[in-house]
Amino acid sequence: MTGLKDRLIARIARLGPLSVADYMAECLLHPTDGYYTTRDPLGRAGDFITAPEISQMFGELLGLWLAQVWMDQGTPTPFCLAELGPGRGTLLADALRATLAVPGFHAAMRLHLVEASPPLRALQAKALTAYQPQFCNQLTDLPEGPLFLIANEFFDALPIRQFQKQVNGDWSERMIGALGDRLVWGLAPPAPIAALAGFGDVQPGQIIETCAPATALAGEIGRRIAAQGGAALIIDYGDRESCGDTFQALAAHAHVDPLADPGQADLTAHVAFDPIATAARPARASALCPQGVFLERLGITQRAERLALSLHGDARQSHIAAHRRLTHPDEMGHLFKVLALTPMGSPLPPALDPGPP
Repeated sequence: MTGLKDRLIARIARLGPLSVADYMAECLLHPTDGYYTTRDPLGRAGDFITAPEISQMFGELLGLWLAQVWMDQGTPTPFCLAELGPGRGTLLADALRATLAVPGFHAAMRLHLVEASPPLRALQAKALTAYQPQFCNQLTDLPEGPLFLIANEFFDALPIRQFQKQVNGDWSERMIGALGDRLVWGLAPPAPIAALAGFGDVQPGQIIETCAPATALAGEIGRRIAAQGGAALIIDYGDRESCGDTFQALAAHAHVDPLADPGQADLTAHVAFDPIATAARPARASALCPQGVFLERLGITQRAERLALSLHGDARQSHIAAHRRLTHPDEMGHLFKVLALTPMGSPLPPALDPGPP
């Protein structure tokens, strides 16, 4: 039994069961035993792999997207370029290499990384040392002014709460308790919850998920962009609305029991994009777009073909597989979605359709 598991069981004995949100926060961000605070979880030797680690094309295209939006808004100078949870810094390294030839972009940029993990901060500093990155603990630490922000696979790790619909229309929150040396699922007593009244078509027994940190972040991002200019590009797996139990754990690239070994697996849930778009007002949200469609509109196939000309054998096959993984509907192409936030009245960002008024 891990040290964190011991502490969680002791806490439950003392204070009662944990919400899923409290459990996620402890498992992911505990100062000494949290998943993100103690390791580099990325890559083939880690627990999962993200799009920037699959192919350089992903970061390159996102960098060019940001540069085009910056030019469309009149090349504001200076501006803050920020990423939430930048992993190893791979995405931004590729993005900034691709934008070297964009006149004025690098001179106007002030790079800020929002990162809680000391091991990952060290990797980001090494990958991006030429751009003198500044580190922040949270979004509100970013400087005021035009903000161009990327959040790739960031919102899925924010703590969620889960509620199960009861026959009488009330809701019971799913909780995590302890039975001996095991963590177990349970339900809080049913109660009417006004904030869930909008989920009227949910059937008894079904689960919905809410994520207060996601809407709070979206509200702050939207406020800044609406008032001071810029854009946010949010890419994650999920859909417009919450749909069932999506809480999951990954270790060594495989799904595992999320309660079995706290702090030793990545914990995530599908992102509900409609609440993010609503919370970001008065910034304008684009229509939600599948990642594969977005990347194809940006020209990923043409870029892949050019890169393939200099590749042979296994390297060429790996390159082809990476393109498929990023874009094909049966892989990341449909499950992952893209949402952009821009100021009202600014040009529609590239490769995306307008959202609802």
